[in-house]
Amino acid sequence: MTRPSRRARAARWLTPPAAAVLALTALAGCTGEPPDPATRPAADGSGHDVGVQLFQWTWDAVAAECTDELGPAGYAWVLVSPPQEHVVGAPWWTAYQPVSYRLESRLGTREQLAAMVETCHDAGVDVRVDAVINHMTGQDEPGTGWAGSSYEHYRYPGTWEEDDFHHCGLTPADDIVLYGDREQVQTCELVNLADLDTGASHVRERLTAYLEDLVGLGVDGFRIDAAKHMAAQDVGAVVAPLDDDVAIMQEVIRGSAEPVQPEEYVANGQVYEFTYGKEMAGVVAGSPGLALELGEASARYLPSDDAVVFVENHDTERNGSTLSYRAGTDDALATVLMLAGDYGTPQVYSGYAFDDVDAGPPQDDGGTVLDASCSADPGPQATPAPGDWVCQHRWPQVAGMVGWRGVVGDAEVRDTWSEGDAVALGRGQRGFVVVNLGDETLTTTLPTSLPEGDYCDVLSAADACARTTVHDGEIEVVVPPGSAAAWDVARTD
Repeated sequence: MTRPSRRARAARWLTPPAAAVLALTALAGCTGEPPDPATRPAADGSGHDVGVQLFQWTWDAVAAECTDELGPAGYAWVLVSPPQEHVVGAPWWTAYQPVSYRLESRLGTREQLAAMVETCHDAGVDVRVDAVINHMTGQDEPGTGWAGSSYEHYRYPGTWEEDDFHHCGLTPADDIVLYGDREQVQTCELVNLADLDTGASHVRERLTAYLEDLVGLGVDGFRIDAAKHMAAQDVGAVVAPLDDDVAIMQEVIRGSAEPVQPEEYVANGQVYEFTYGKEMAGVVAGSPGLALELGEASARYLPSDDAVVFVENHDTERNGSTLSYRAGTDDALATVLMLAGDYGTPQVYSGYAFDDVDAGPPQDDGGTVLDASCSADPGPQATPAPGDWVCQHRWPQVAGMVGWRGVVGDAEVRDTWSEGDAVALGRGQRGFVVVNLGDETLTTTLPTSLPEGDYCDVLSAADACARTTVHDGEIEVVVPPGSAAAWDVARTD
């Protein structure tokens, strides 16, 4: 399959819509003079960086979502769940127990995966894959995988034999017991998962071949699952043969005083900054002003260019270390704040409701995952039942901010303000956002660098304009409790 370059796909998304052209004309006034470049929507793709994790969505459902929602909203990339053959079972974590590297899973076939990638590219959306390369299964008894491959705990015919795995010998059951011991973390087993000897060159070469197979289908990047449990140089050796434009995002959970830290891995690509999501939960719990400081403390944050940030993901929404869909409005407003700021590369999360942390996505009687289906009016006010798709990426506050971020690009953060339960910030002369986490309507006038004129709130209904005026460097703000408003130079009245 021939795929267009990433630059070509980005250029397709960056073509300014008619509304933006009209807005620019309005901002120029009656003189016919072109507007100051600093007040034009970003045209260099610097704000087209938002990804979304569609957790446990089938390939067919992802393809449809790229066309209908992700591309039009301005999402740059989608992260999909592991595509390799896995153990059979209902829980979500079966996808994270590989049996072989055949691209046959309960989310779809190899052919469906390839078709999804092509469809998403046509919509201007890159596809990144969750790659499980640290381990194989955690099953003690022999079994048969989803696509019919037989396996034992340390034997996967045609793929791995027992000598291809670590047997650390440091703990009674070879499981990780002490995270303060680097050797345990990187050579012992994570909850009984057979740990591959990624220090062996032939093991690394086989893992590279798996990733190259996916790149051959058009995949644009990878989330390296459990990267912390592999030596940084081993991860580097696996991904080094890939093209330079293949995105790498590594899961390395930061732990206080632990020997393995995210900074070790930045030479291989970006790294998830878990500190951000954990501290964002504290921001919405009662310290909104701290949102303006997230990412600034070098002692606990990666440099911005190296970091992938998130409000929640599939693990943290289950272990309670971050917010989740259950937080409703707080979850939505935290995502607004993430997308408004300039720290890191943001990843939005979209999953399904559950009442059991092991519960898998909706499946048919044979175990095949059913295509995701969003409600007609998704939003934080909904109360989904277990098994319902939450579709956070479609929430109006979230989707609206993805487009807003595309307009402001890499404009600097300025005009920051915080008082009580509210916080505001501007991005150069291109955009301004206010978040009200309080229980009362916020009515005030704030300094802004937006050009003079009338603006529409991009988080309000798409077919209506909630008008706000900028005059003499100030903006009139009326934001109801538990809500946000955002304005940019691409949507004026």
